[in-house]
Amino acid sequence: MGYREEDRLYIGIMSGTSLDAIDVALCLDSSTKFTLESRVSYPLDGGLKRDILRLIESKVSIREVGAIDYRLGVEFSRAVKKLLIKSGTKASDIEAIGSHGQTVWHEPRGEYPFTMQLGNPSVLAVESGIDVVADFRSKDVALGGEGAPFAPIFHMELFKNIENCGVVNIGGISNLTLFSPELMGYDCGCGNVLMDIWIREVKGLDFDRYGKFAESGRVNSKLLKNMLEDSYFKLNYPKSTGREYFNKDFLIKYLEPFDKISDCDVQATLLALTVHSIADEVEKFNIDNLLICGGGAKNRYLMEQLQYRLPDIDIKPTDSYGVDSDYIEAMIFAWLAKKRLDREKINLKTVTGAKKNTILGGVYASD
Repeated sequence: MGYREEDRLYIGIMSGTSLDAIDVALCLDSSTKFTLESRVSYPLDGGLKRDILRLIESKVSIREVGAIDYRLGVEFSRAVKKLLIKSGTKASDIEAIGSHGQTVWHEPRGEYPFTMQLGNPSVLAVESGIDVVADFRSKDVALGGEGAPFAPIFHMELFKNIENCGVVNIGGISNLTLFSPELMGYDCGCGNVLMDIWIREVKGLDFDRYGKFAESGRVNSKLLKNMLEDSYFKLNYPKSTGREYFNKDFLIKYLEPFDKISDCDVQATLLALTVHSIADEVEKFNIDNLLICGGGAKNRYLMEQLQYRLPDIDIKPTDSYGVDSDYIEAMIFAWLAKKRLDREKINLKTVTGAKKNTILGGVYASD
């Protein structure tokens, strides 16, 4: 790759609530734009994935938490090395890695608000030989914010020139970004997480490719109604959530009265829950265009159902505008790493409810 002397390279790492893979993005910061240069999706080790799920379900010891933190740091470094090899880039060419970490608990509204991401940044820095910026969310929570979502501030960078537009990221959790009259964003609710949990339970698959299993079933209207009446969907924004809320226990609670519902009907209903929880929020605002990113953008049936539910809005994946829908979240943390090194304050007040603009993230030196 040929770069100008003033160009800067950053790497962003994202491991989301879906736990499907570690997404790593190599980004170029030039004088005019911030672009994706190369990317890899690094499969999360199966044993480590199972241990993370056990941790989220509160079935591990403190020692195991520390071990998972270390192991994730090593896995992140392996993913980075794979990206460097693929792109023909040296570690010394990279300004910094922005690492989100793996969220294992997110509780910004508790008596003692906190958010916890694992993936030891010191281990990542030492193993990769690159300085790391990490622990982005805890400062926002300390300032009274939700600690999420962060996507809206980067969506603004990418798509602010598209008229009357909103952006929905459908990862494990879904979140909505709006640009007018001021930047705002919040978590709508479950994205893919409940569908992934269910298909893993009944089919042994990691996800429902293209939504085919959901498409084979029929929506149970009573179950859907019950779930849409859950207290989270009634909260006003700013609000955020995660796998500590939308999880297997959530499913068990709502499925318990429905002992005769088929597996594919459950999947169809969970997809409908995602569609309706997004559409119900989008309909509160006057927009003409809706861009979709995250894994949900690849779920054909989900995209069809969302368009059916919102017929007057033009819905497209961000790929239609030249931005890879799978790697926007990884790009966000490369961009936030740059902002941290530049000591630039981030304005999340209208998104998370934080009290003031602030510098996000801590720096972990590689030497």
